[in-house]
Amino acid sequence: FAAQRHVLTYMEDAVSQLLENREDISQYGIARFFTEYFNSVRQGTHILFREFSFVQATPHNRASFLRTFWRCFRTVGKNGGKYSSICCYLLTAQEYHCLLQLLCPDFPMELTQKAARIVLMDDAMDCLMSFSDFLFAFQIQFYYSEFLESVAAIYQDLLAGKNPNTVIVPTSSSGQHRQRQPPNDCNPLEGVEVSLFYQCLESLCDRSKYSCPPSALVKEMLSSVQRMTFCGFLMALAKDQGINRALGALPDKGDLFLDPAMDQELEKLVAQVSGLSVSGPASSSADTANMPVRNSPRINSPWKPLHHRRKMDAESEGSNEETDSSEN
Repeated sequence: FAAQRHVLTYMEDAVSQLLENREDISQYGIARFFTEYFNSVRQGTHILFREFSFVQATPHNRASFLRTFWRCFRTVGKNGGKYSSICCYLLTAQEYHCLLQLLCPDFPMELTQKAARIVLMDDAMDCLMSFSDFLFAFQIQFYYSEFLESVAAIYQDLLAGKNPNTVIVPTSSSGQHRQRQPPNDCNPLEGVEVSLFYQCLESLCDRSKYSCPPSALVKEMLSSVQRMTFCGFLMALAKDQGINRALGALPDKGDLFLDPAMDQELEKLVAQVSGLSVSGPASSSADTANMPVRNSPRINSPWKPLHHRRKMDAESEGSNEETDSSEN
């Protein structure tokens, strides 16, 4: 159970955080630190602003990052934009990469480009994409990254008539992703025979140490065609709602822009800001003196590494000083 849930990974990270920030943690206790840390792991907020090597270290981390990205930026797809006729903003791969870096500063551009290729193909990398198209393609590319590397090698061997059983399954967890040059095989008349392709994929899933989509769902997905290109396989994975549900990080496409819990929190924040604005001084300087300037309600934020906290606190204090001086 410990190995399956990657408990050792989180214990090592927690101890590393503890040692790095022991002076700050000693102020409120080690027990409280571990409680907050593992609560954040359970809630999926532990990956915020962390390095990519940690974000991709476990399946739970990857799913948490996908869910966080969706919740933070779903309004990109929900709100109307000047470039769109279907009530959603359309962004380039570079712009989506900038959004990813807001959550993980060293997120590699290579993964973003691979996700974009699933949507746009190689010859249209500078085109615009809707949020939903990019998100589901990115989910497949990010969560099943090592699996797709091996599938690409299998596909190349099948095209060349080689024995795909010699394909080496990736074993490195260092976060270094090899350059994959998918064949320019998106012509529907090309590709490989589906029955042989699936046999190789089933064998790969049985021996792989990394996350793979359920074999039964892959078989069902491939059952309606005789031949399959690598591009077609990636697009089919991204569009398959059964695989999306099995992964469990994102809602169905029809519910992609619905998040009642987040909407409720946003409504609370709007109400708080509106309440402070409405109750602002309008008639006398005495009322102004009696108003609580800094004691605005706060929403409890998830645990973050303490070195991020110190940086944020310093920026916050500087911002408050500027505000005070402007008010005076």
